[in-house]
Amino acid sequence: MITQSTGQIDATTAAVSIRGVVKAFGTGDARTVALKGTDFTAAQGELHLVVGPSGCGKTTLLSVAAGTLDWDEGEVSVFGTVLNNMPRSRVTAFRRQHVGFIFQQFNLISTLDLVENVSVPLLLNGVRRGEAEQRAAELLQRLGLAGKERKRPTQLSGGQQQRVAIARALVHSPRLLIADEPTSALDRETGHQIMDILSGAARTPGRSVIIVTHDPRTYSYADRLTEMEDGRVAGVYQGPTLRDFISNHH
Repeated sequence: MITQSTGQIDATTAAVSIRGVVKAFGTGDARTVALKGTDFTAAQGELHLVVGPSGCGKTTLLSVAAGTLDWDEGEVSVFGTVLNNMPRSRVTAFRRQHVGFIFQQFNLISTLDLVENVSVPLLLNGVRRGEAEQRAAELLQRLGLAGKERKRPTQLSGGQQQRVAIARALVHSPRLLIADEPTSALDRETGHQIMDILSGAARTPGRSVIIVTHDPRTYSYADRLTEMEDGRVAGVYQGPTLRDFISNHH
């Protein structure tokens, strides 16, 4: 197994910097350590995949990076803002402004139409409803959903629902986009279409896209790939080492 690191990311270009993070769940005999002094860095302007077996700490790592989960030890910095000891209300406000989420099960609200679903992050950030819905509709159209703006999620295919989920994650122009298994429920062609969209999103100046995945079909889209095992980073791959990793996992 290749475990060659590909060097350090300069602090001025780092989107996420995690140093020595420990996160445990439960107490006593039921205590489980999900992250064991983990270090992780993602750069601006890259699509970064995080891979590894189930239970290795991938989703926990990104939950810590996004500020949705507290940790026990270590330091977490997102675009130069250190989240340690920041009041929960400030973390929530920071996340609403700077972070977008894409979930495996889409998490769309079935009682709302597509425009209303996509508008939610803007409304939470204080944008007026009329402007929020206009921006949502324009983004849906750019993602290939023109004419479907007032449909409900249940009227769409899985791939279309994932496009709506991406639109909702992007509509407030977040600097950090986090996706949890965005292609696992999709067929090959639709999965590639979704990865094309996410790859394009990663090229926005100052943005970073981080994806947790078990899907080897996505590996070729990565600028950098972090492999996790048992709560720690087992390897970081880029360039030639990434090509070797992909070759060994197909």
